[in-house]
Amino acid sequence: MSHSVQRVRLVIRGAVQGVGFRPFVYRLATELDLRGWVLNSAQGVFIEVEGEPTLLQQFVKRLYHELPPRAFIQSMEQSVLDPVGYTTFEIRHSEETGEKSAFILPDIATCADCLREIFDPANRRYRYPFTNCTNCGPRYSIIESLPYDRPNTTMKAFTMCAKCREEYENPLDRRFHAQPNACPECGPRLDLWDERGSVLAQHDEALRRAADAIREGRIVAVKGLGGFHLIVDARNEQAVRRLRERKRREEKPFALMYPSLQVVQAHCRVDETEERVLTSPESPIVLLHRKVDADIAPSVAPGNPYLGVMLPYTPLHHLLLAELGFPVVATSGNLSDEPICTDEHEALQRLAGIADLFLVHNRPIARHVDDSVVRVLMGREMVLRRARGYAPLPVLVKEPLPPLLAVGAHLKNTVALSVGRQVFISQHIGDLETPQALEAFRRVTADVQALWEHQPQAVACDLHPDYLSTQSAHRMGLPVVSVQHHYAHVLACMAENEVAPPVLGISWDGTGYGVDGTVWGGEFLLVTETDFERVAHLRPFHLPGGDRAVKEPRRSALGVLYEMLGEQAFELLGERFTAYERHLLAQMLRQGVNAPVTTSAGRLFDAVASLVTGRQVANFEGQAAMELEFLVHSAPGGDSYPFTLSQGTPRVLDWSPMVAAILQDVQQGVEPPMIALRFHNTLVEMMVAVAKAVGVERIAFSGGCFQNAYLTERAVHRLTEEGFRVHWHQRVPPNDGGIALGQVVAAGIIRSSPSPGGL
Repeated sequence: MSHSVQRVRLVIRGAVQGVGFRPFVYRLATELDLRGWVLNSAQGVFIEVEGEPTLLQQFVKRLYHELPPRAFIQSMEQSVLDPVGYTTFEIRHSEETGEKSAFILPDIATCADCLREIFDPANRRYRYPFTNCTNCGPRYSIIESLPYDRPNTTMKAFTMCAKCREEYENPLDRRFHAQPNACPECGPRLDLWDERGSVLAQHDEALRRAADAIREGRIVAVKGLGGFHLIVDARNEQAVRRLRERKRREEKPFALMYPSLQVVQAHCRVDETEERVLTSPESPIVLLHRKVDADIAPSVAPGNPYLGVMLPYTPLHHLLLAELGFPVVATSGNLSDEPICTDEHEALQRLAGIADLFLVHNRPIARHVDDSVVRVLMGREMVLRRARGYAPLPVLVKEPLPPLLAVGAHLKNTVALSVGRQVFISQHIGDLETPQALEAFRRVTADVQALWEHQPQAVACDLHPDYLSTQSAHRMGLPVVSVQHHYAHVLACMAENEVAPPVLGISWDGTGYGVDGTVWGGEFLLVTETDFERVAHLRPFHLPGGDRAVKEPRRSALGVLYEMLGEQAFELLGERFTAYERHLLAQMLRQGVNAPVTTSAGRLFDAVASLVTGRQVANFEGQAAMELEFLVHSAPGGDSYPFTLSQGTPRVLDWSPMVAAILQDVQQGVEPPMIALRFHNTLVEMMVAVAKAVGVERIAFSGGCFQNAYLTERAVHRLTEEGFRVHWHQRVPPNDGGIALGQVVAAGIIRSSPSPGGL
C-alpha cells in the first residue's frame, strides 16, 4: 500500500448524536474521496478515514468548521495510523454491545456562545466568570463521583435560581443538564484577598483590581479551573525576575497566556496545525517558534527559541486578559517540584512570600489539573504533558484487559487503570520528589479507582526498587507486576499507534533501571508477542556521583571521557572541577563507587552539551540537551561523525569515534551549531545502522529524547527513506508521563502468558 496513504482515527465527544452528524461526515468523506467509516457508540462518535494526507487535513478542518447547526464538538482526539485498505466510506450501525463505561469528559475551553454572552452588556451573564453550558466548562476538575450529576460535583453547594433551573430542565436549551450551570444570582463568586486572606474586593471589582495589580508589576495568584496560576506581566523583566526568585525557578521557561490569537501571531510563527491546537477545546500550552522582535521579557524563557503559549480557556481568564490586552506569565501556582495548589486557604500558606495578591473563588476544585503541553511535529500533535483537556480520556487497546492499575514512574508521574479495552490515564502528577507530590500521587491513585469503581486484580510498577511509586505498589496488598522501564515506554507507543509485534523499539531517555541492575537509557528492544530482547544499546560509561550527574552535565562528560581515555580525561576537563572535586571524582571512577554504569542517551546528550555549549550545571531537567537541540536550528546542512556497531547480542553502538571527532572540532574552533547538527545526525545514523542489522520493518520511538523535534523528524525521515515504518507518540507523552500506559499493557501480557520472560 502506498506510503502516501494514511489512516486517521477520530474520537469525537459532545453534541454529536441525534443531530445529523453521521450523514454530514459521510457526505464530507465521499466528497473528498476518502474511504473508511463512521460509527456511534456509547463512548462517542468514532471515525476512521483513509486517503492522501492533504485531503485528510482538509477533512479534519472542515469537520470543525462545517458542523450541522445543533452539533458541537467538545473534544476530538486525532491519531494518525497505518492504512488498512478501506475501499468505500460507510455509516456503520451503532455499537450497543460492550459496557457503557461511565465517561468523564476533560475540562473543556469556553465555547463561542458563552464567550459572546460574557461580553454582551445586555446578557444576564455579562462579565460573569463562571459562565458555562453543556458544550463547555469544568468537568473532571469538579467531579467527586459518578454518575456525573450536580449532587456529585463541587457545585452541589450552589442552588440554581429559577432562571438557571429553567435552562437546566429545558431539552431545547444549550444548558440542558449542564451540571455546573450558574449565573451571578446563584453561582460562585470572585474575591480579591491580600496575603493574609483579608477581602479587598468582590465580584467584578475583584477582577478589575487584580488586573490593575498585574499592570503595576505585581504577582497575582489566580484560582482557575484545576488549580492556581501565578500571573505577572510577561513584558515586565523586573516582575518576571521577582517571580523566578520567589518561586525558586532559575531558568526553566514560564508558560504564557495571550489575550488573542492575533497577538500570538505577532510574537510567534504559527502554522495551521498549531493554530488548530491553540484554539481547540483542549486549549493546551503549545510550543511555538518565537519571532525575534517579540515584546517578551528575556527572563520568561532564557536562551530559548520557543515560547510556551496558551489562549484563555475559562471565562475568568478571558475577562482578565481582555482587561489587560497583553500577554502574561501564567505558571502553575506552586514552588518548583511541588504539585499545583487547588485550595485558596492552602494557597495562602503555600504561596506565602510568592504572591502579592490572591484572586480566588468559592467553587471548590475536586482534583488538581495542570495545563497540558503540546508541540507539533511533522504536522501532528505530540502531547508532552497530558492534563487539562486530555485527561482522563482513555486510550483504546485492541484486546480487553483484566482490571489493572499502573503506578507509573518516578518523574512526570501519571497513573493508569484498565477497564475492558479502555486504559484511563490520570492527569500529570509530577515528579515524586516532595512529600506534597507523594501525597498527590496517593490521592490520584485512590481517586481513579474510586471514580470508576474498579477493583484492580494486580498493580504494575517500574522495576526500580527505590522509586516511591514502586514502593507504594508493594504496599497495596495486590499481586505486583514489575515492568522494565524502556519496555513500558515502547509498549505505550505501540498501544496508542495500534502496532502489533514484532517491533524494534528505540527507547532513549535519561534513566531507567535495567534487568541487569545497571542504568539503561540508550536502548533498542525487539518486542515480540510475549517478551522483549535487548538487541542493541549505546556503549556504557560510568556516572560519577550517580544522580548528581543529572544536574551536572560536566560529570557525564567526565564519565564519557574517562571511559575513552582513562585518567587523561581530567586533563581535558580540568578547569570544570576544583582540585578537591577532581580528587573525589577520580576515586569514584577508579573504584567504581557511587559511579553507576549507564547506557543513557540523555546523559550522552549532557556530556556533549558540556563539551560544546559550556553548560556545566543544569538548572532544570533536560536543559543541556534542549540547548544542544536549539543550536541545530541555526545550522545549515551538515554531515555526521563516525561510530561503530559491534556484532553479537546485544550489539553495542560505540560513540567514542564520534566524541573524539567532536573534541577535535571544538579544538579547531568549528562553530557549535555545526557540531550540534553533526551530533544529532550521528545519533540518527546509529538508529539506521541498528534497524538495518535487526531487519524488523516496524519501529517505535519512545522516551524523553524523542521530545527533541530535530532528532525525531530526522530519524523518521531517514528510517522511512530506508524502507522502515516508523511510529512515534501523539496523544500520550514520549517522556515518563506515558510509562503508566505501557505498564498496564505489559501487565496484561505478563498475566496472560504461561511463562513471562525477563519483563
